[in-house]
Amino acid sequence: MVEMRTEYDLLGTKDIPADAYWGVHTARAMENFQVTGVPIGHYSHLIRGLMFVKEAAACANHELGLLDAERLTAIVQACQEIRGGALREQFVVDVIQGGAGTSTNMNANEVVANRALELLGSRKGNYARLNANDHVNLSQSTNDAYPTALNIALIEAADELESAMEELQQSFERKAQAFRDFLKIGRTQLQDAVPMTLGQEFHTFAVMLGEDRARLIESSALLHEINLGATAIGTGLNAPTNYAERACAHLVRLTGRPLVTASDLIEATQDPGAFVHLSGVLKRIAIKLSKTCNDLRLLSSGPRAGLGEISLPPMQAGSSIMPGKVNPVIPEMVNQVAFVVIGNDMTITMAAEGGQLQLNAFEPVIARSLLDSLLSLAAACRTLADRCVDGITAHEQVMAHRVKESIGLATALNPFIGYQAATQIAKEALATNRNIVEVAIEGGFLTSAELADILTPERLLNQPAIITHKSDLAQ
Repeated sequence: MVEMRTEYDLLGTKDIPADAYWGVHTARAMENFQVTGVPIGHYSHLIRGLMFVKEAAACANHELGLLDAERLTAIVQACQEIRGGALREQFVVDVIQGGAGTSTNMNANEVVANRALELLGSRKGNYARLNANDHVNLSQSTNDAYPTALNIALIEAADELESAMEELQQSFERKAQAFRDFLKIGRTQLQDAVPMTLGQEFHTFAVMLGEDRARLIESSALLHEINLGATAIGTGLNAPTNYAERACAHLVRLTGRPLVTASDLIEATQDPGAFVHLSGVLKRIAIKLSKTCNDLRLLSSGPRAGLGEISLPPMQAGSSIMPGKVNPVIPEMVNQVAFVVIGNDMTITMAAEGGQLQLNAFEPVIARSLLDSLLSLAAACRTLADRCVDGITAHEQVMAHRVKESIGLATALNPFIGYQAATQIAKEALATNRNIVEVAIEGGFLTSAELADILTPERLLNQPAIITHKSDLAQ
């Protein structure tokens, strides 16, 4: 038989396992919200954010004479232990829940309270000595504690994504440098366009990541405005004078982040705009990252019936029936992460729009969606760098041959013979399966010497001395 203890709330009494650190509110939430099977303990950043808030609140309350030193010491130690990874299995409430996050907040309050009771030498559930509501949640409401904790969680998770994006950016930059001399044909609308280098193509991937890193940093900055001290709807009811400023100062000390209290706490309590902005940036990152992976899959398609300009490192056998087949599994994984992030953005959009009057009740699904997007994108970037981009090889001769045979070279003739004549050359070359040089010389449009000067890699790329060796395109 499992030893039990009895707790009570406004609905009556309930038996709780004696060794559980959670209490009656958590128990009811576990019964009510059997949805995803994913508990809030899965999101370590959110638990850390909650513990930062609980410790900062306790310190502020002690300074204001509302919390004695004994309880303060126990609460602070409990928060620090949990923030370090202890008791994570006690955060059992499903991440999707009604109540605007109240069940998450109370799960945190109860675990902190019961661990603090242990540290005081008391039994779990002895709430007369230290209470989840009256002491751990003192001067707070879920409506300010939960979003503040979420802001901190998102700031930390955004830092991890930004770091992972930087790793991937550097990986692309290394390949751009390695491929700087490899002439190839560019493409628009999947048709031959004009020459470029493979290095330029990979440098573009790096530049896109750099731009998106900057946007991520900007969106993270918006999260540094918090509403702790707002209590229920932003009026600060039941929070003492100067509590918001003191609690924020302690959060700054604990997190090392330049957090600031919102100038209008009523507005801040109901406005999820920073979450929507962050989600939009994550969608932007996902879309561009997925496009990059589409390009890698196209450029590596084959090995003999596709473009075949690069090879991705083989990661695993690609088919249960086709011997020798190797698939671009890492880019495909990143594509799917992007699809999830884009879907999460729609969820966040609807959840933000669904808020009513002084509170948005749907921050739990916003929290889940944003944290999932941040963490999945970070893992995807690191995996793409380590298990794909770093191992990419290029097929220089394949690319050089295609440049020489490309109809796109006709574009380079426009300034010398005009668009119409160049069009005539391109049309005849395509119809007769010959290259541009042969047709131009045979038709008397240009001499071989003129073509040799026009079709130098430097002129074609419009960047003098961009490559260190010559391609014999005019032969």
